[in-house]
Amino acid sequence: MTESAVDPQSAGTAGFAPEDPEVFRRRALTTLTAARDRTTLLTTCVDEPDLTAQHSPLMSPLVWDLAHIGNQEEQWLWRTVGGQEAIRPEIDSIYDAFEHPRAERPKLPLLPPEEARAYAADIRARVLDVLERTAFDGSRLTEAGFAFGMIAQHEQQHDETMLITHQLRRGPRALTAPDPEPAPLFTGPAEVLVPGGPFTMGTSAEPWALDNERPAHTRDVPAFHIDTTPVTNAAYQAFIDDGGYADERWWTPEGWAHIRAHGITAPLFWRRDGRQWLRRRFGVTEVVPPDEPVLHVCWYEADAYARWAGRRLPTEAEWEKAARFDPATGGSMRYPWGDDDPRPEHANLGQRHLRPAPAGSYPAGESPLGVRQLIGDVWEWTASDFTPYPGFRAFPYKEYSEVFFGPEYKVLRGGSFAVDPVACRGTFRNWDYPIRRQIFSGFRTARSAEDV
Repeated sequence: MTESAVDPQSAGTAGFAPEDPEVFRRRALTTLTAARDRTTLLTTCVDEPDLTAQHSPLMSPLVWDLAHIGNQEEQWLWRTVGGQEAIRPEIDSIYDAFEHPRAERPKLPLLPPEEARAYAADIRARVLDVLERTAFDGSRLTEAGFAFGMIAQHEQQHDETMLITHQLRRGPRALTAPDPEPAPLFTGPAEVLVPGGPFTMGTSAEPWALDNERPAHTRDVPAFHIDTTPVTNAAYQAFIDDGGYADERWWTPEGWAHIRAHGITAPLFWRRDGRQWLRRRFGVTEVVPPDEPVLHVCWYEADAYARWAGRRLPTEAEWEKAARFDPATGGSMRYPWGDDDPRPEHANLGQRHLRPAPAGSYPAGESPLGVRQLIGDVWEWTASDFTPYPGFRAFPYKEYSEVFFGPEYKVLRGGSFAVDPVACRGTFRNWDYPIRRQIFSGFRTARSAEDV
């Protein structure tokens, strides 16, 4: 694949042409409010012992996330944008995610639940005053309300993290949500051909895009085929039944060593009961639904399945071209369905449901090439390491993206049912270690067009 920078004005972001600042002010208020409503749900549905406990060494106590959300809001919106004196400077280091690994956070002098709630509420009230008087122009941090959008995305990302903690938590069900609408069995083609040639990857014009999504640039991607839907539980069970976890041929050396060392023989939260597979999902044990996208698999598992199936994981550029490229215009859209913000008929987002929808759902959300569920349902592992785009500039701080660039992390795309629309778009990039399984991760496979 080749790449080059492109004119930001041709970056394909028709959904966000220049607008009245009041539009962004209202959007900031709406997204901040939605994030806080979700945070409140996730931290009031369990008792105080569950808030202060560490349910897995991979995750923070829920009460840490709650106060961290308030502290980030204080630092960026109250102090930096508002230019105000610090309210609780003494807790900055306690809630510094880089200073304290998750496994160590229960030992810190954390704010107790009621104090954490009061702190977050106090900061939010002050921030809403800042929002009212901020001019959305001049500074890159405030242009189009970027800082407010960044903090809304930050809170929603921690809400997804807290939802992961709820999934890891042992005990009775604490959260409920309706299941996705039943979908007819998908009978469309198993894969779609994505034509070769250049397309615009990333963005320079999406106002709330984060630094690793920028700048827009041209990638020349050879033709390839990609799965029409994510890989399902039924398909993944075939890999298990064929001895996939016991056959070294399908695994990278690192992956083989990892699954052997940890005794991994199925996706996280699965267990066999006689001739069927069961899974634990938010405090409920149920039969693994065959038509849902497989969930809670690490990169090594996704890669091994793809090899077993005679295919491979798509590169990040291939994934984005399948999601954004419009062959009719040659341009790149914000989402597979176009430039409009997501609606319920487009994708399974925002914790509206607590599970993926059946594979083949949301025909209104498919791409012009006919690929479905590229947004929502499950984060999709790609073959790519997390690296900067040409012309990348860290903003507003290096610790958001730059310190993670390198081969240690693999890129995931598309979001999951746990992702809010404000933190999910066709250019959005997620990343994690290839061993991670507690996240809401699945995958789809690809093959080069010349492969037989």
